[in-house]
Amino acid sequence: MKSEHLADGLGGSRQAPTCRRTGARQNVVPLARTARWAGASFTVLLVTGALQGCASARSDSSTSPEPAVAAPSPTAMAEPAPSPTRPSAEKIAELEAIYEARFQSTLTGYHEADVHFMTGMIGHHAQALVMSGFAPDNGASPSIQILCARIINAQQDEINVMQAWLRDRGLEVPEVHIEDGRLMVHGPEHAMHMPGMLTPEQLEELRHARGPDYDRLFLKYMIQHHQGAVTMVDQLFATDGAALDDFVFKLASDIQADQNSEVKRMELMLEAMTSGGSSG
Repeated sequence: MKSEHLADGLGGSRQAPTCRRTGARQNVVPLARTARWAGASFTVLLVTGALQGCASARSDSSTSPEPAVAAPSPTAMAEPAPSPTRPSAEKIAELEAIYEARFQSTLTGYHEADVHFMTGMIGHHAQALVMSGFAPDNGASPSIQILCARIINAQQDEINVMQAWLRDRGLEVPEVHIEDGRLMVHGPEHAMHMPGMLTPEQLEELRHARGPDYDRLFLKYMIQHHQGAVTMVDQLFATDGAALDDFVFKLASDIQADQNSEVKRMELMLEAMTSGGSSG
């Protein structure tokens, strides 16, 4: 093959690269492309090394123990409790005045329906004392005598507290007098005309009943009597503005619960007697 001589600007000569041909055709890779490949490979190596270094640094930092934080001392956390102080004489006098004012407001803040309920229930309870008081002399069975004694104890106590409630408010107080099985109530007339109360004829019928007849008649009439007391409570609670006094509300609620419970008990006793059983 021929060699060509290229003349440069200085008059020297350089031999241009030649490409030999054999039986198979060979590709010629330009020097510039080879240089670019080599530069790219070097850049990849640099980036790879940098990434590996960052990963190694992160791994070292994640595995290294964090510095311990000192816990606050108990002395620093605990705060001294405030020392108790006694209210001044002026403060005590102020609190006592507030209490007295509230107490006096309860004495004047009553509803007319509260008064009607209290006075009427005193007469109502008083008749129950008379009805139950017949039991020992009229030959009542032991179970009826026990029931009568419970009614007398409970309702006498309630009469006393209702009278005290009225007296504390300067209101008319019904006075109960029972002598020889006869009832006298001095006070408001309505006290002897409340729901469920026995008529004079019914009361005389009970007075003269004896033995089992008294037991059955007592249960019949006392169920009627108790149901009347529950009606009185219902009427009180249905009156707008009534029973707002805590004492009145609690007393009426207790009467309602006790009398309903005793009605159920007496109904069972009366059923046992009428079906041929014995109340004793």
